[in-house]
Order: sequence, then C-alpha cells, then structure tokens
Amino acid sequence: MSSAACADQDAGHGRDATPAVDTVSVPRRARLVAAAHRNRVDLLVGLGFLVLAGVLTHGLWPDPSGRTLALNPEDQTLYEFFLAVDSRALLGDLGLLTHRLNAPDGVNLMANTSVIALGVLFAPVTLAFGAPTTFALLAGLNLAGTAIAWYALYVRVLRAGRLAAAIGAGLCGFGPGIVSQTNSHLHMTAQWLVPVIVWLVVRMLRDQRLVVSALGLAVVVVTQVFVGEEVLFLAALTLAVTTVAYATADRRLARRTFPGFLAGMLLATGVALVALAYPLWFQFAGPQGVADGMFSPYYFSADLTSWWTFSPLSVAGEDSAARLTTGPAEYNTFLGWPLLLVGAACAVWLRRQPLAVACVVATLVMGALSLGPDVVVDGERTGVPGPYRFLLDVPVVDGALPMRFALAVLPLLATVLVLAVDRAWHAGGRWRAVVPAAVVAALLPAAPTPLATEDRPPVPEFITAGHWRDCVRPGGVLVPVPAPTPKEPWPMRWAAAADAEFALPEGFFIGSYGRDGTAAMGTYKRPTSALLAEVARHGEQPVVSEGQRRQAARDIAFWNASCVVLAADERHAGSLRGTLEQLYGPATRVADAWTWRF
Repeated sequence: MSSAACADQDAGHGRDATPAVDTVSVPRRARLVAAAHRNRVDLLVGLGFLVLAGVLTHGLWPDPSGRTLALNPEDQTLYEFFLAVDSRALLGDLGLLTHRLNAPDGVNLMANTSVIALGVLFAPVTLAFGAPTTFALLAGLNLAGTAIAWYALYVRVLRAGRLAAAIGAGLCGFGPGIVSQTNSHLHMTAQWLVPVIVWLVVRMLRDQRLVVSALGLAVVVVTQVFVGEEVLFLAALTLAVTTVAYATADRRLARRTFPGFLAGMLLATGVALVALAYPLWFQFAGPQGVADGMFSPYYFSADLTSWWTFSPLSVAGEDSAARLTTGPAEYNTFLGWPLLLVGAACAVWLRRQPLAVACVVATLVMGALSLGPDVVVDGERTGVPGPYRFLLDVPVVDGALPMRFALAVLPLLATVLVLAVDRAWHAGGRWRAVVPAAVVAALLPAAPTPLATEDRPPVPEFITAGHWRDCVRPGGVLVPVPAPTPKEPWPMRWAAAADAEFALPEGFFIGSYGRDGTAAMGTYKRPTSALLAEVARHGEQPVVSEGQRRQAARDIAFWNASCVVLAADERHAGSLRGTLEQLYGPATRVADAWTWRF
C-alpha cells in the first residue's frame, strides 16, 4: 500500500495524517542534517590545515620579494627562477630545454627539479605578482594540500571517522620530514596527488570501473612526473611493497582481484609510458640530459639515531640534533621516540587487520632503505650493510637519495594511527578516550614550528624598473658580475624578477658537465667569469693583460652577450669595476648599475 493510501485511510478514521508524513520524512531529514554536519566538519578541518600552513610560512608574507627562507636561500632562488621560466608557457615560450640559463647551451628542465606543472598552473600568479609570491604561496599550499588530500582519502575511501582522519592527515601534511623539505624543496612537498594515486589503485583493487580508473591513474602519474619525479618514485615503490604485503595477508582477496588489477595496471602503465616516452628520453638522452645521479648515497643516508630524535624544527627539538643529517631540508626521519612507541603499540593492537600489517611491513622496508648502503649510528659508520646496497648501480633508481625514502613512512604511520583511533572510537568505553589521547600526546612534541626566514637584498632597480631593456637585445644574454654559481646563485633572482625575459650564463642547475658527460652541479667557468669571481671573492684588482682582454672578447662572443652588468652595491664593486674597465673599456652608469654594451 502506498504512503498516499495510508494517509487517506488514516484521514477516514478521523486521525491526523501528519504523523505518517513525519515518520517518512524524519529519516531523510536526519540524513541531510548529518551530511550537513559532516560537510561543516570537513570544511573546518580543511580551513584548519590552511591556517596551520599559513602560520608555518608566515615569515615570507610581509614581503615575498624581500624575504627568504633562512635555512636554504640558495634553493629558493633556484625554484623562483624555474617558476619564472615555467610561467612563460602563457606567452607561448615553453620547452623541455630552456636557454634562459647556462647560455648558450641551456638547461634540461626534465633533468632538474623544475616543477613544470606547478609553474604552468600558477603562471598567472607569477606574471602578475612575481616568482617570490608564487614560491611563498606554493610553500604553504603544498603542506595544506597534501594534508587535505590525505584527509579526503581517509574519510571517503578508508571510511574513517573525522577525528581519526584529521589526526592522520595532519601527520601526512605537517610531519617533520615534509616540513623540513619545505625549506625550498617544492618538488618534494607537492604530494597532494599521492592520495589520488592511492585512491585510483584501490579502485582497481576493488574492480571499480577498471578502465576509467586505469586511465585516470595514467593521467595522474604523467602529471606527477612534471611536478616531482622523486615523489612519484617513492610512492610507486611504497605502493608496490604495501600491495604485496596486503595480498600476502589477505590471499583470498588477492586471488579474486589479481587478474583485473593486473590488467588495469598494465593499461595504466602502457598509457603513461606512451605519454612520457619523449619527455623521459629528453631527460636522460636529450640535450644537457643526464642518466645518472650526482649525489652520493653514502652521504645522503639517514642516521639510525635520528629516527627517535626530535627534529630541530619541531616543538621539542634541539639544534644539536642537526648533526644527525645533511642539512635543514633533510630532517626526514626525525619522528621522536613517543611517536615511534605509540605507533608500535597501535600496530600490535591492529595486528589482525591486513591493511595495518601491510603498512607496518612497508614502513619497515622504507625505513630500512633510508639507512643507505652502510648503517650509521649517532654519526659513526658501523660497517653493517644496509638494504639500500641492493639498489646500488641500478640505473635511474640509484639517483634517489636514501634518506628521502623515510618520507614514505609518514603516510604509512599515519594510516596505522587512523585505523587505531577509528577502532577505538567505535569500541567506545575507555578506548575512545585513551587511544586518541595517546596518539595526540605522541604527536605534540613533533609538532612543527614556523619556518625561519630573513631579509634578503633587493633586486637592483636597473632590473625592477626595466632599464635592462635598453641594454639587452630581445631574448638576449645579460652577464651579471659575478656570474651565478651553485653556491651563490643570487643573480638568478634578476632574471626571475624580469619574468626570465633575458638569459644568463652559467648558473645553478644540474647538467652533463661531469666526467664523460655525467651529472654535475653547474658548469665550468669561462676564464673571464673565473677572473671576476676571484676579484669578487678577495677584492684585489689585478692588472689585466692583453691576452686576458682577448679572452674576454671571446667569452662575450661565446655567451652571445648583449650587456655586462655590475650592481653598484655589489661587494668589492670598485675592484670589479676597475677590472671590467680594463677588459671592456669605460662603463656607463644606469640607475644603480654599471653597464657595458656589446
């Protein structure tokens, strides 16, 4: 009998039909109210992550062009330059080789951490407000975006409660390692696509719209390559280990889903490889391409002691802990002993859950790989071989830094914590209070503090006011004195401030200038730039010979330079100007710079 008929029947018996209507509408109304409440909670969690990201990066915002991350200003300069180069896509000027640096040879963008996808996506911001503003924006958005993406995954896919999801996502987006990498490593902190990759892999495991999921995975993987290949590599390896461990723990599920999952992965891999065939060839075999890693895995290995030590960038951290790693951007393993203990307790409590088991196995594998070829304990090499030795001399893979494998532990540990808090919440009783309180108490000492920032010298008015246009031919080469180097890349800020409209010689980048074309940081200096660098370093003006003058002319021709520029406030500017006038003749003062035109 229909609800309308029921209503009519009740009316015929002299009863009010309203209660029948209410009994039908109450469940739907309750669902709508519950959904609205959940949406408000989701919105508040997302806003909370954005506020936290803003607090951590607030030191950049009073004046993005005049402020810099104090712990790694060199890499910030590099990324701002790449963001300026990438933004030129809106002007129809984008390729995988840029001639805006290392003139005339150029720089292979695929072989460098050039965050092409981010640069193109935020090109309107860069062109309107400058590369430093885009950098500051991305520094915060990468943190918040990563946390929000993991929160959505935990809520929508894992079906975890909002409290558990917020705790886990907070660790994923603001854990010690990713906050440390925020010191100018945009390609490592842009991890907001990783949860999307996980979601699509889970969909294929569940045999949900297999073809659509596989094609979506291919699109996301291709995009991530142009954001940060190292993050993609770590995500792929972690997912592979986790999937195998999960299949071992739940063999019945593995047997049922394996054929479809394998077909989906083959389809996704095939489509992605077709799309990436040319960019990857260009990266490894194209102009200025490199096929090897240039960083020693023995040097970039995690100290075993660092795992239970607090990061100097966390609430409970101390500066003395910095000796356990290579620099302030690599506190990847510094979780602190409370978090390790609570994580281990949660893992034991969840030992019968296949997902928890898989996460623990993957945590142990990635954590062990982070120790590098030889285990180091409290700064001392023990001679004990680490699992990473199996990856030594493996092409491409050997370019990964061992200590960054630890970054994969953050979402793995976070997932275990989410499962534990969610289980405790549903169990009720004392578990509902004890487990979340223990997890939060373990996380608090590892909570991040705001990133250190400082003032930096302004870009010369000669650049910001556009006076350089009268000195440099369109698309031409401007030679700053001294020329940029990996250790002192500051003139690259000039090009970034001018939206990379002119090119620079030499610079800070990875190129094929090592022995037999292997990877090297920067290029060899031309004789004239080496001479000027020596004057800039010591302030002693040499007597220039006729041979040096002829060499200076050859170097100008090699660079195809339009203009040589010396900022008037450059250190030892007097000695540099005197040397340049011996080389190129009298200078012309334009605004706050001395110039020589060719």
